[in-house]
Amino acid sequence: MSPLPSDDPAPTATETAPDLATQTATQTPTESFTAHRDLLFSVVYNMLGTVADTEDVLQETWLAWAARSRAAGSEAIRNPRSYLVRIAANRAIDHQAALSRRRETYVGPWLPEPLATPRVQAPASTGTGDAADAVLHAESVSMALLVVLETLSPLERGVFVLHEVFGYTHTEIAGILDRSPSAVRQLAHRARAHVDARRPRYEPDPAVRQQVTERFLAATLGGDVDALLEVLAPEVTLWGDGGGKGHPAAGLRTLHGRDEVVRTLVRNARRFGSGLDIVYRSVNGDPSVLMCDGGTTRAVLVLDLLPGSDQVCGIYIVANPAKLTHVV
Repeated sequence: MSPLPSDDPAPTATETAPDLATQTATQTPTESFTAHRDLLFSVVYNMLGTVADTEDVLQETWLAWAARSRAAGSEAIRNPRSYLVRIAANRAIDHQAALSRRRETYVGPWLPEPLATPRVQAPASTGTGDAADAVLHAESVSMALLVVLETLSPLERGVFVLHEVFGYTHTEIAGILDRSPSAVRQLAHRARAHVDARRPRYEPDPAVRQQVTERFLAATLGGDVDALLEVLAPEVTLWGDGGGKGHPAAGLRTLHGRDEVVRTLVRNARRFGSGLDIVYRSVNGDPSVLMCDGGTTRAVLVLDLLPGSDQVCGIYIVANPAKLTHVV
């Protein structure tokens, strides 16, 4: 594991001396951790893609924070937020190696764990660390982006999340990850280029995505092949994550191309689609579908659209029961 920060990180551009003094003087270690827990959860979840592992990292962060706060003769931490983010980010990077080994033996395609969220508008870019105050950036937890982030190295993903999602500067990230600013800039450049090559910087209008999701679901459950061919892009890809124990419709491989995807959707809808309750929810910041049976979520469906289009280019179906406990 990465060592604990040996000294107090410098304040970010948005944390003024009066704010820090007031925080240090009035908050206990528990209150400080609780005040920043939502931010820490979002940072770590974006770096790992699973809720259980995120909670493990937050527990480790709390233990390290509590130990530092209780240490005899230790100076008061001037900047709790930066200190906590530094611990959590490094712990998340440590966990990524174990997650990679676990996924090597995973049955079928692996998708991030869906997370029910409020729809949050993307904050205007300020170029400073205050973007971290927007705990759920509109793109930060989108399923499509998380899938792309899985292809980055742990350090690249950490730098991307901190810089692109939460607005930390390269200098601030260098202090958090104990790297030089030039190394962080190189990591950020590689990560951004990698993501851009796989996912354009485009966020579909929520209303359009909702309408397309409803059309897609009606066509699928109704077995309307022509309507599906119209709503799906020619190069559409379907990921079905059942983990070998979820709904059989999740499948064991990723499917590519409109014809194969349509055949699979219609066949599975006939076999497994009847009797399910359909609930529309915001999942990972996007309008999505929960497929429920007797109050239990059996699958989550998330669609991704081509930039500037109402055609579906990505279909994500999570049906592994272990990944649905936080989606209600």
